[in-house]
Amino acid sequence: MATKSSSERKQADVASRTAPPGDVVYKAIYREGEHELKRGTSALGLSGLAAGLSMGTSLLAEGLLRAHLPDAPWRPLITKFGYSLGFLIVILGRQQLFTKNTLTVILPLLKEKNVSLFRNVARLWAIVLFANLVGAFVFAWLLVHTSLVTNEVQKAFVEIATAAQQPGFGTIVLRGALAGWLIALMVWLLPFAETARVWVIILIGYLVGIADLPHVVAGNVENFYLLTSGTISTAHSFGHFLLPTLIGNVIGGVALVAVGAHAEFTTAEN
Repeated sequence: MATKSSSERKQADVASRTAPPGDVVYKAIYREGEHELKRGTSALGLSGLAAGLSMGTSLLAEGLLRAHLPDAPWRPLITKFGYSLGFLIVILGRQQLFTKNTLTVILPLLKEKNVSLFRNVARLWAIVLFANLVGAFVFAWLLVHTSLVTNEVQKAFVEIATAAQQPGFGTIVLRGALAGWLIALMVWLLPFAETARVWVIILIGYLVGIADLPHVVAGNVENFYLLTSGTISTAHSFGHFLLPTLIGNVIGGVALVAVGAHAEFTTAEN
């Protein structure tokens, strides 16, 4: 059996210690997007429903931490680590999350640019978003209408959810765009993060939480908590929070990351 020369071993060692070039990351995410677009409607819906339920753990973890820590200026620095839990479960569990899909499936569309693919992307987005929101609503309803948690934790939920409703429509769109950009950036980093995958998810999820950046699924668990408890109206829930958050997340995930990455690497190929 032929053995590698010293030069070949050194080259292999260098390659193993070198970060993959951007075009390799692009192609890995592109292939993932192609795979997602081949999934059936029922598989997408069930996975999206599971993701919506899983994202409810972000509010649950943050509320539990808030209820058990003293009311001090440093408290959010600890409680916002709980916000990362939902992202950790969804991404490591490979569940369908809307903002994750805004990057992966848009890359094939930007390259192919045909009506059939556009319809398939729209199908996936609609199914995943609807299923995510149904899961988020169910989780919020359970928190409000069952005795899963104590009154102290319920109070913490109200405080967290009420604070998220304070910014105006335009501010929510802008903050949502930054949230969408960060979540899409997380997706961009994960394929070759290797053993650092968990920390990438935790740190970016924590940054989104500590900066009070709205996420269309995690944020709507909080939004639906107020809705199902009768604190806000349906019109307010959808018009003041859900809609601007959705607009911002899509802008951030598609325009700021996917389009930029697509333009960079397709130009390099040409």
